[in-house]
Amino acid sequence: MAYWLLKTEPDTFSIDTLKQQKVSCWEGVRNYQARNMMRDGMKLGDSVLIYHSSCKDVGVVGMGEVVKEAYPDHFQFDPESPYFDPKSSPENPRWIMVDIEYRQHLRYVSLARIKANPALEDMPLVKKGSRLSIMPVTDMQWNEILAMSATSIR
Repeated sequence: MAYWLLKTEPDTFSIDTLKQQKVSCWEGVRNYQARNMMRDGMKLGDSVLIYHSSCKDVGVVGMGEVVKEAYPDHFQFDPESPYFDPKSSPENPRWIMVDIEYRQHLRYVSLARIKANPALEDMPLVKKGSRLSIMPVTDMQWNEILAMSATSIR
């Protein structure tokens, strides 16, 4: 089993939305490196941290699990979708998605706390210039963030 961090903007799709839907496709990834991680790395049963970005309270807010491995993102074929890609076709799709199932809310762990933790200094999330919406998380990083969540004060 592997661990991942998935970024989402809570005004578009939040941990609360995932909880309400129970399972949701993780669509709209339009970065080749992130796509390749979903396609080649994410497997059934992998655990994910849900991270709210582009908001007042940026940080880890919950957990989910990969319940369906990579398959074509159907939004790339829909001209009405903001994720439409005219260079993609059903015969040769460029973009994929996975399905994520809600597991639980976590006590909020802010980006500032993550950056301040020396044990997490190698995490892609805290590296300058790292703006990927999907990134791997090591076992140690996963456990450290869960421990931080257990001691979080909102």
